[in-house]
Formats: sequence, structure tokens, C-alpha cells
Amino acid sequence: MSSRAGTIRGNVAVVGAADAVSPDGMLDGSLRSLEAKVVTEALASAGLTLRDVDAVACCTGGTIMPSVELAEYLGIEPRWTDSTNTGGSSFEVHVEHAALAIACGLCSVAVIVYAQTPRSTFKRGGPRFLGGGPPGGSDLDAFPRAEWELPYGIVLPVGAYALAANRHMAQYGTTSEQLAQIAVSTREWATMNPRANQRDPITVDDVLSSPMQASPLHKLDTCLVTDGAGALVLTSADRARDLAGPPIFVLGVGTGHTHAMISQMPDLTVTAGQVSGRQAFEMAGLRPADVDVAEIYDSFTITVLLALEDLGFCPKGEGGRFVGEGRLGPGGSLPAQTTGGGLAYTHPGMFGIFLLVEAVRQLRGECGPRQVAGADVALAHGTGGVLASTSTVILGTEATL
Repeated sequence: MSSRAGTIRGNVAVVGAADAVSPDGMLDGSLRSLEAKVVTEALASAGLTLRDVDAVACCTGGTIMPSVELAEYLGIEPRWTDSTNTGGSSFEVHVEHAALAIACGLCSVAVIVYAQTPRSTFKRGGPRFLGGGPPGGSDLDAFPRAEWELPYGIVLPVGAYALAANRHMAQYGTTSEQLAQIAVSTREWATMNPRANQRDPITVDDVLSSPMQASPLHKLDTCLVTDGAGALVLTSADRARDLAGPPIFVLGVGTGHTHAMISQMPDLTVTAGQVSGRQAFEMAGLRPADVDVAEIYDSFTITVLLALEDLGFCPKGEGGRFVGEGRLGPGGSLPAQTTGGGLAYTHPGMFGIFLLVEAVRQLRGECGPRQVAGADVALAHGTGGVLASTSTVILGTEATL
């Protein structure tokens, strides 16, 4: 094991987690007030206050210095800050960075926070959430896809994921029915979550009969657009043991990215999850078979299928058969997206923070009807951009699992 792995593994813990969602998909308040709300709640669950915080990670808010401006809003002066933005995987990256900073003594208590309100903003007359398209008036140097992809008719982001789904189908025989089963299994979890936006059970036929978004992906293969906010608190394992809630230890982390534009993806069936997952498992000293609950980014059903293969839960090309047996749902061999995921729980644009919050809650045994019995190891796997970046975090109830 490398010295870097030994520095992080079991020496840093998540001690607080909170999120804000609504069954109707809308939240009241400004972005900053929502960020402050979830940060305060996450700190309170650890028995900490803003006075204890000396590190902030935040990558939203529409500014070039989100973590700096958030710290000012909260009235703190941190000695460590991070505004890294890799899309939906940003918050898993923040866990990796914060864990390194804490292990190296650069900070003591770090908060990671996210909030966005695309649904209520649109309802109030604001712009529609575009999910990755370049804003109007952007120059081509900053957004080369405006020159090299959009003129050819690709609709972002769903068109990019449809390319990957079509390629996987052509290469491995994956079917729309198998992709649909991912949505069905995820909705089974949502039916047990009173905070989920979509709680009605669905069938494979329901998915296949929902409107086509970009062939072969249907509406029910596609994530929601809702408001939402989430926060985590991390500190050293030594300090964590004296705090209010049970510590959840960071066992392994890994990050990778392969492209920005989907046309430049080296292989449409392989993501950087092969890199981030391998690194996280090696650091943790664990295997996919050791994972009790998996929180995998589900922007689209194909996102989940590719991640399962790349993380090693099944061989490349066998993801369709793996999910087709209902393994991801309640009672399955790999409980996954246990909130209802981005397909049914919430999806404010970047879902990675909610994967981490749910992973912590599952390991703490706080999930009520959807609790996975005996969960000791959880994986949170974020995906950002158009299958561009991935970051994997493995958490455990013990530092030396």
C-alpha cells in the first residue's frame, strides 16, 4: 500500500451529513440560504458549529470563487478552500481533497456543500436547465463543442449518453429492457422514501412506453430536474470518535477523467470509473464483493450500467444481464441508489453530494424502511460531464475493515 493510501485510509471520517429536498421538487430560499441550512444541520448532527470549521469546499453559485464567497456568507475564515468543479463527481473529488488536507494537517474540520434550484428558478420565469450545453454568447474557444458537436444535431446531455447506450447495445447486445430495469429497481427504493419526488411504482413496459428523449433513452431512463442541497462534514478519525454521531471512515478514494466532449471519449463503453474505482478499492484494501450498498450516479440508466462494469461489479459487456435480474433493488444482491437516485429522488443538476449523504446514512443505520441490513461498506461513485469524469469514495463503519 502506498504512503498516500496509508495517510488517508481510516484516518479521516465523515461526521455529519444533511440534505434538503422536497417531494414537489421545489425549495424556498436563495442558494446561499440553502447552503447555510444544510451546513448547519450537518454540523449539528456532529455536535459542531461554524466556529469549528476551518475548511470549505463548494463549486456552485454561479461565481468564479464559490467556496470563498460561501465562507464569507457563513462568517468564517478557513485556512483551506476548494472550488474544484468536475460536474456531478465534484463532491467525491472534494472528499478526496479534504481527506488529504485533514490527514496532512492542513485543516481540522471541512464542510462540503452544494445547492441548486433549477426547478423553482424555471417556474419563476428563469432559464430552463440545459444540463451541459454552452450558455448563449459563449465563445468557441471556451466551448469547443459549440463548433464541433452541436452543429451536427447532438442534444446535450441526453444525446451524448444515447451514443454510449447505442454503442453498448451494438457491441454487447444490451437491450432497452435491461436499461429499463435499472429505472424500475431505482423506483422500488423511491417508493419507500417519503421525500422522493417520484414514488409510484413503474414497470419495464412503463419505461419503454415513456416518451423517447434520444434513442434508445426514454423519459424514464432520464434523471429529474429538481431543487436540492446537501452537505458533509469531515474531520480526523481521532477527533471524530469524541463527536456526537457515529463516525463513518474514509477507506478509499480515486478520481479520473478521459475527455470533455463526447466525440473525444476514447471508448464509448468505458469510463474513467475503471481508474477511479481501481484506485479506491486498492486504497481501501477491499473488492467489489465487499460493498454492502452502492450509491452510483444515475443521470441516465446507461450511466449506472457503465459504472457497474467499470467498477468491477460485473465484467465489461455483462452489465445488462447483471441489472436485468433486479440485483439493484430492495432484496437484491447489490442494493443501489437507495434514495431513489437521480431518477426518482432528486436531481438539481449535480447529484454527487446526495450519493455521499445517503452512503453515510446507510452506514449509520438511519434510513428507516429502505435501510440495508448490516451495511458496513458503502461506495459512492460520481460521474460528471458527459461520462467525462468519475470519482469513487469507499466508506466504512470501521477504520480497519
